Amino acid sequence: MSRSFVKMNGLGNDFVVVEARGAPFRPTPEEVRAIADRESGIGCDQLIAIEPTANADAFMRIWNADGSEVSACGNATRCVGWLLMQAKGDGRATIETLAGLLTTWAAGPRAVTVDMGAPGLGWRDIPMAEDMDTRGVELQVGPIDAPHLHTPGCVSMGNPHVVFFVANAELAPVREVGPMIEHHLLFPEGVNVGFCEVREPDRIRLRVWERGAGETKACGTGACAAVVAASRRGLAKRRATVTLDGGDLKIDWREDDGHVLMSGPVAVEFTGVLP
Repeated sequence: MSRSFVKMNGLGNDFVVVEARGAPFRPTPEEVRAIADRESGIGCDQLIAIEPTANADAFMRIWNADGSEVSACGNATRCVGWLLMQAKGDGRATIETLAGLLTTWAAGPRAVTVDMGAPGLGWRDIPMAEDMDTRGVELQVGPIDAPHLHTPGCVSMGNPHVVFFVANAELAPVREVGPMIEHHLLFPEGVNVGFCEVREPDRIRLRVWERGAGETKACGTGACAAVVAASRRGLAKRRATVTLDGGDLKIDWREDDGHVLMSGPVAVEFTGVLP
């Protein structure tokens, strides 16, 4: 059967979103990679399926460009939330994911806020292979006596993140170090790798090497993780604007319930039918 899709992005972090509430859609890893291929396929960072569920407006299933299925994607949640709100004619939508139930609401004509829930801060939450203080883990890149990168923070936002603090994010070795840390033995499920420059207590510059997708223009869960990690180290406030290659996200790590709110724009690029 033919499958219609919507191509969307959140700050350039792009998705092929497939409607699967009428019939199951379970592509093989090879099919996911073919769809995500930017030369021979449609091209995307993640493939998304909107599935039926009794627990929310929809269930969101997520595959990375390499074909692996993952639990969470903040920018995709905002995009799917916008689609569901448009279809409902309502300003709120709930989305079930493998990481839990998420609530989204309109933050403007083409902007969405998502409650990402409370971050996981224990070493088992990330998960990590051994017990470490996730405020600053024993991990470094470069010579032992003068490492280029060291003592990153670790946060789970429904998916694992390690956040290195750097003096200049523009010069950070994202493509050189990202793949190495993504597959480090300390992270048995792999990890998203953030390179975080705290420019002001309420302003952060971030670049992210995403697990299974490579460097992307924006990473919503990565932005949340960066604010949490920086705040835990006393480097930034709990509310900050995170500037990614694709634009800005506003992150608020609330004190009352510990939940992380992420707000930013969404865009529809085009629609089509899967080959």
